[in-house]
This record gives sequence, C-alpha cells and structure tokens, in this order.
Amino acid sequence: MGHLRSLFEAMGFSNVETFIASGNVIFDSKSKSTKALESKIERNLHDSLGYKVATFIRSISELAAVARYKPFHDSDEDGNVLYIGFVADGPGDESKQRLLSFTTEVDDFHVDGREVYWLCRKKLGESDFPGAKFEKTLGMPATLRNSNTVVKIASKYS
Repeated sequence: MGHLRSLFEAMGFSNVETFIASGNVIFDSKSKSTKALESKIERNLHDSLGYKVATFIRSISELAAVARYKPFHDSDEDGNVLYIGFVADGPGDESKQRLLSFTTEVDDFHVDGREVYWLCRKKLGESDFPGAKFEKTLGMPATLRNSNTVVKIASKYS
C-alpha cells in the first residue's frame, strides 16, 4: 500500500492515504471531473505497474450516502454480508436484468446508480454466485467491497 500511495503522490495528488490493504486510496485533487481523474489514474497505474487497473472514484459525500443506503431489510441480520460493487457508470437495463436473474434465497441484488449491492445470506463460499462472476454478469469492470469497509471509510473521512 505504501507503493500505491507513492504512485498517487507522484501523480500530483495531495493528502494521499490508503485504507486497509485492498486498493482504497483517499486523496485530494483540484480536478472536478471524476472521469478525467479515473482516466489519469488508470493510465498512470498501467504505466507504473504494467497491468490495467480499473478505477472507481467516489467523493466522501457520495461514499457516505452509499454507506447509509439500506437496499435490503435483512442486511444486518447475523450471517448476512452486504457487498457493494462500484462501477464507472450505472449498469444498463440488460445488465441489471442479467444480474437480478441470479437472485436466490441466498443471494439478492440491487442496483442504485453507480453502485450494485449484493446481499449474501450465507458465507461467500456457500453462495452459488462466486465473486468472479460479478463483473462478467454485469458486462463491465467493477470492484467489490464489504459494506463494513465502506462504512469505516465514510466514518473516518466524513
């Protein structure tokens, strides 16, 4: 994570911090264009690391709203885990329908803008929907985070 932090600093971002070892980078930028920032970061990370890194930027206020959002009434019950998938642009109707077709008693899905919520009512290993299938089903790059991680980030930086 230290190397990742240094790459962001080299791109000219300020107040760069990483949050747990899962690629979460918090930084300040003068740019107002999320798309331009995502492109800049993806290009620089590819040049520095030698492989493509899909990048999904959310402001602290957007992240706080995601952390507060409750798409399922039973997401806080013991044994249930809520995952949040971040995508660059909201999935289209066809992608949503494809994802929703995998809804079962164990796995439930909800799309809200650029976030895709996945409630797993068992351990992930017991799900019939492996995480690797997420991007393929949506037909677009995505990154998944446990909702606890999103809540912790939002709480720390809000």
